[in-house]
Amino acid sequence: ESVTALGCLMSNMWLGEFNCVSPEGFHSALEKRYPTFSRRTQQDAQEFLICVLNELHEALKKVRAQTKRCVTDAKASRGTVSETSIITQLFEGQLSYDITCLECKTTTDRPESFTVLSLPIPSKRPCSLQDCLKCFFQQDTLTWNNQIHCSCCGTKQDAAVKCTITKAPQIIIFHLKRFEWQGKHKRKLSTEICYPLSSLDLSPYSSPFCCQDTEYSLCAVVNHSGFLDDGHYTAFCKHSVTKNWYSFDDALITKIPNSSVQTDKAYLLFY
Repeated sequence: ESVTALGCLMSNMWLGEFNCVSPEGFHSALEKRYPTFSRRTQQDAQEFLICVLNELHEALKKVRAQTKRCVTDAKASRGTVSETSIITQLFEGQLSYDITCLECKTTTDRPESFTVLSLPIPSKRPCSLQDCLKCFFQQDTLTWNNQIHCSCCGTKQDAAVKCTITKAPQIIIFHLKRFEWQGKHKRKLSTEICYPLSSLDLSPYSSPFCCQDTEYSLCAVVNHSGFLDDGHYTAFCKHSVTKNWYSFDDALITKIPNSSVQTDKAYLLFY
């Protein structure tokens, strides 16, 4: 039902018969499955986005058997099951976490799929998207309660963790972590973050063996204005044919110059 409603919404958007189109039908269909996102409450756009992507993936997925060519593994002949959909084809990437024991220097690899990368904001002063990426991908040290169990040492040990992109998605979504806990209270960070409209290069954070073309162009921005419990969402979207940028603020749709796409209210970035 959600996918059918989205199909109707997409058709209405592109047919051009209306000045504006309300996503009410799609929202109502989704609300039946996820009552959390009722129209009576304030909700988080990033959580809603993940919910939408998961719902569309589940409805459109195709299950296929993949046979591993590994004669050393007796279980390999039975194959593994992989679920693919238009959602995974467009939005799913893969990270690799290299975890190195600081005692014996043994390194293990832990792959992890993602559809949205949540980036920390490293400074209260104006910074760039590259600063956020550097903070996310910098090497970290696991100590104390975060120690790993090293299979070679047989005990818990301190470890170094380094993350890289091993599969870059066709569309990459960045979530800027503007909401953080400060003691027992949550607050919003209004830090101005400069992000490029084109030529975003992810090669410094990517595996040299997997990601040949890692330059991206911005295609949409979700903005949040207001506070934690009382805010308003708007969007900037780039028309895929005319390449013009438009602002979407409820029923008000206006063409905007490229210079207006940069804002300190940016919350989600689509490249």
